[in-house]
Amino acid sequence: MAELLPEYNEDSIRSLDWREHIRLRPGMYIGKLGDGSSVDDGIYVLVKEVVDNCIDEFAMGFGKRIEIKIGNGEVSVRDFGRGIPLGKVVDVVSKINTGAKYDSKVFQKSVGLNGVGTKAVNALSKAFTVTAFREGRCKTAYFEKGMLVTEYPETDTTQGNGTQVVFRPDDSVFRNYHFVHEYLENQIWNYCFLNAGLQINFNGRNYVSKSGLLDLLSRKTNPDDLRYPIIHLKGEDIELAITHTGDYGEDIYSFVNGQHTTQGGTHQAAFREAFVKAIRDFYKKDYDAGDVRQSISAAIAVKVQEPVFESQTKTKLGSLNIFEGGPTMKVFVSDFMNKELNNFLHKNPAIAEALKKRIEQSERERKELSGIRKLANERAKKANLHNKKLRDCRIHLNDEPPAKNKVEFQIKQQDSTIFITEGDSASGSITKSRNVESQAVFSLRGKPLNCYGLTKKVVYENEEFNLLQHALNIEEGMDGLRYNNIVISTDADVDGMHIRLLIMTFFLQFFPDLVRGNHVYILQTPLFRVRNKQKTIYCYNDEERKAAIAEIGAKAEITRFKGLGEISPEEFGRFIGEDMRKDPVLLSQETHIQKLLEYYMGKNTPDRQKFIIENLRVEKDLADELGVEVGAKA
Repeated sequence: MAELLPEYNEDSIRSLDWREHIRLRPGMYIGKLGDGSSVDDGIYVLVKEVVDNCIDEFAMGFGKRIEIKIGNGEVSVRDFGRGIPLGKVVDVVSKINTGAKYDSKVFQKSVGLNGVGTKAVNALSKAFTVTAFREGRCKTAYFEKGMLVTEYPETDTTQGNGTQVVFRPDDSVFRNYHFVHEYLENQIWNYCFLNAGLQINFNGRNYVSKSGLLDLLSRKTNPDDLRYPIIHLKGEDIELAITHTGDYGEDIYSFVNGQHTTQGGTHQAAFREAFVKAIRDFYKKDYDAGDVRQSISAAIAVKVQEPVFESQTKTKLGSLNIFEGGPTMKVFVSDFMNKELNNFLHKNPAIAEALKKRIEQSERERKELSGIRKLANERAKKANLHNKKLRDCRIHLNDEPPAKNKVEFQIKQQDSTIFITEGDSASGSITKSRNVESQAVFSLRGKPLNCYGLTKKVVYENEEFNLLQHALNIEEGMDGLRYNNIVISTDADVDGMHIRLLIMTFFLQFFPDLVRGNHVYILQTPLFRVRNKQKTIYCYNDEERKAAIAEIGAKAEITRFKGLGEISPEEFGRFIGEDMRKDPVLLSQETHIQKLLEYYMGKNTPDRQKFIIENLRVEKDLADELGVEVGAKA
């Protein structure tokens, strides 16, 4: 008998207020939720939405300083702009489609144009306080989960004009959330690079930039690795910084009105195309586009009147024109590049020669690889990748986004994950317990090759590397990356640590953009299971083990997991679900990849031997305390 469908009538129609809608569909406003492990998790979007308002004040010439304090799960942001008009303090943070951003005379070329940002922060915060300081008077309102709790009367104040927002994300929405300092610091540096002269104090440390994108690229690159000095070009509504390094891949940072467009958009596409055209025109040679952009490190920032983004999180620009009735983005960027880059290279022949040599080096390397690449691609097809090495997720069985529900697809895409593991038992456990909708598994066979110091030829000659790059779809660059999260999943023993280092070496050597783009993570699985007949506690470190023993009692059964294969699929599902713990692989601004690889993966040095001995001692001390061999049961 067919299942009866629920009745559709007047009672089926429901109207949500702004707060209910944001809390019911947070992804529409802030992208994915997450716990803070990923740079694009929702808690960082909340911080950005508040700081963006401060940046807009600075851009309009009001307030040269911003104070940000983040700690113990709470965020405080104070600017010294004009301050919200006191009579509208409550409305501005609690009524959709209310704000000054709709008046283009008040906010020119602003980031936030739809009046949603701080409302979303308010609705998704356990506690939210806003205070406006204006002409010797102040007004404060306090909210919980978007509901006004207390509206305080206006009072006199001696503080300068501006606005302060203090909020604590709702931990029922952002489960087990935490802030990663490196993500926040990088976000704050970007604000400074894009707003020369702006001073930001973050947790007591001052951040400021005098030279904009030149400072950004100087900080992102190592001076010893530059093939020529950074080219810095500025014009009305556009700024560029360009150089080439010795690394593989393209490293392009793009911004619109101070917003870091991590997924690019029309301005980044226009830059990539315009740079190739300008180079071809200057050297009067039809270079391959890939050779021109290989190893490029660049940044582009444009200012657009009433920009159109492809989502509320503003990570990808969709605007076709700089302003209504103005030139297309493609024409605007191309005209600027053709004129300014051409002039610069004519005036700096030594840089022009170095740039030419770097392009020709990439050209030679590509031609040397052309034959082997064809054979490698054929091998990948014969290996029947999707059945033997890769157990794909359903979201990628058809890589073309659906015509409908495009926003929902983009949110799912952000959650797409691939686990890279080694061995049949480990990959089997993950495969059986994964979310088949969004989680894929790639199984390695044995330890990968140490590819430090090798050329990209080895990627095509080595079957494991070749199949892995095909699974990720990164052979032609990051634009085709199929998974937003790449999670290295190895045993928590010496062999597992070694495999982990070898995989990271592969990424850093040949695809550093994956790490720079915050796509690579290390899966954390429990080291111990502490249980009795009534309760089971999984522990990820020794401190948690001791606390579990104290809670359960002296007769607790303690298991030390030797490897991922020892964890049953039923148990494993708990560790790769909503509460999955994964540590991001981060590169600090000062990290030089080749020096890093040389230290860890090059020839043995006394410093590295000391590092290994000291870290193995920690594991040995733990084993001695337990009275067991590492990897055995207690």
